[in-house]
Amino acid sequence: MNQLDQLFNQFYTNAIEDSVKAVGPVERKLALKSRLLELLGDFSYLDETRVDMQPELMETVEADGYIRERILLPITQMIDIPVYVLTPSKKQATYPAVLALHGHGDGVKEALGVGDDGEIQQEPGIHSQFAVELVKRGFKVFAPEVIGFGERRLTRDIEEGKQNSCEAMATNLLMEGKTIAGLRIWEARRILDYIDTLDDVDHDKQGIMGFSGGALIAAYTAALDARINATVLTGFTNTFKGSIMAMHHCIDNYIPGILNYAELPEWISLISPRSLFIESGEHDRIFPNQFVKEAIAEIEECYHNRRHNFAYDIFPGAHEISGRKAYDWLVNQLG
Repeated sequence: MNQLDQLFNQFYTNAIEDSVKAVGPVERKLALKSRLLELLGDFSYLDETRVDMQPELMETVEADGYIRERILLPITQMIDIPVYVLTPSKKQATYPAVLALHGHGDGVKEALGVGDDGEIQQEPGIHSQFAVELVKRGFKVFAPEVIGFGERRLTRDIEEGKQNSCEAMATNLLMEGKTIAGLRIWEARRILDYIDTLDDVDHDKQGIMGFSGGALIAAYTAALDARINATVLTGFTNTFKGSIMAMHHCIDNYIPGILNYAELPEWISLISPRSLFIESGEHDRIFPNQFVKEAIAEIEECYHNRRHNFAYDIFPGAHEISGRKAYDWLVNQLG
């Protein structure tokens, strides 16, 4: 370890030590939630330009055991979110709902496991067609195209053939005191507003599941929004020091100043006492298993009096979704 390594370790240590405040757990939790909103950036302008959320139905496909609709959901005068809505074919008055958030890759179609032609792909990929797995278990699933991916890239990135617009969007927002994470979380909460208007959703049984960058959105959305009853995070739970500070990650993971208030496990713990499931591959190289275990141990302490609300699965895989325990857990929580 050279002197510069020591210097940056000291920066980290100083930030963590300064973040420890002598206040009670309830007060600290409330303070952290308030601080998180500030750190993510001010998007109040968007609230001022919101429009009636009257979705336009773009496509309907009858699949095996479910109906897949693609809607275009207007949020503001300049934001329309493409959302795939998956509804079980078996009719019932209301369904438990899950907001399904994809990670890096080709966009929302990875969560559905469909190609550009709309057909189901034989190879599920690292997203494991998790939106489809959820609808097959009785959930009404809402899978949006996260801003910066797929058809929601900037023109310059589409023309240059870039897979996403994370860097371009994030750097522009950082110059304005905002974050791409904040914008994505703001959009996720607006989709929850839309779900609130639906008669066929059981509003007491709403969950969220995210993978990788989608899990970042899911974690902070669930921390801030009590409408989420159960959360599944895959390929994300770790420590900042062990993951995004230890190796190259997409810039959309970085929120300026966040380490001055808490490490990642404590931010995730803001979800408690509502239900939380953590899933991680033991060979995930960008969210290393050693630090997954450290984070889980810290988060688990926040559920000491509600152990039935917390569970985890470290499966024999890499940076990918497994679902071998997570799906059934979500059914038990929201069923």
